[in-house]
Amino acid sequence: MKLATCLLAAFLIIPCTAGGFAQNPDPDFYIFLCFGQSNMEGFPGVEEQDKTVDERFQVLAAVDVPKLGRKKGNWYPAVAPLCRGSTGLCPADYFGRTMVANLPKNIKVGVVNVSVAGCKIELFDQTSYKTYASKVAPWMTNIINQYGGNPYAHLVEMGKLAQKDGVIKGILLHQGESNNNDKQWPAKVKAIYDNLIQDLNLKSESVPLLASELVNADQKGACASHNIIIAELPKTIPNSHVVSSAGCVSRPDRLHFTAAGYRELGKRYGEKMLSLLGYKGTE
Repeated sequence: MKLATCLLAAFLIIPCTAGGFAQNPDPDFYIFLCFGQSNMEGFPGVEEQDKTVDERFQVLAAVDVPKLGRKKGNWYPAVAPLCRGSTGLCPADYFGRTMVANLPKNIKVGVVNVSVAGCKIELFDQTSYKTYASKVAPWMTNIINQYGGNPYAHLVEMGKLAQKDGVIKGILLHQGESNNNDKQWPAKVKAIYDNLIQDLNLKSESVPLLASELVNADQKGACASHNIIIAELPKTIPNSHVVSSAGCVSRPDRLHFTAAGYRELGKRYGEKMLSLLGYKGTE
């Protein structure tokens, strides 16, 4: 009898992650996958106003970040950086803040960010990533190796882990500078999106893809011409939406946004996702 009682007690114990979420998926925990290159990584430097967040906004550590006390695969309050320890503020930061500020209080938001500075979209394509990765600079190889040599597979692994706690509601992309003026970019993004939908057992009609423009022409963006190609994405992926970068302030390199630019761009991602989920955001 004692053995049976112990076994029953063990069976009834429900383990929790570091972030305090039950292993059974919570339908009120909305998860969003984020990927791309340096702007989605986040530019180094986090300002004081960015260091406090509502704990309903969480980040799943995609890699170990010892200096922040984060271990891969655990949830933490989503204080920047949300990608790796050497990165900074990115659109996902104020995307999540905007979401929790406008969603019912019972809903939590989590992000999973796997991004690689300077990479072409080919790095996330399962048919071409090995060839592409074999030719990149050593500094990029070092980033790729933090994701086990395969950022796409790492994103899927982290996505599956996140699905134990919540429900994937959307995908955020910011990439294109390294594919500037590549007319095949929408088709390449579609291949990756389709793979994510399949590999994570999602339904495309309920998991929108949000892709933002690169630094805009109004900021003399170095790759602003690619925004014309990004605008074509909804023709290739029906449930995709383009987020405008107009007016989002650029750094002097004309490739990356300032902290203020990231805040505004992230808010726009959030406003768009809120509308797609049937909620009204702030004006």
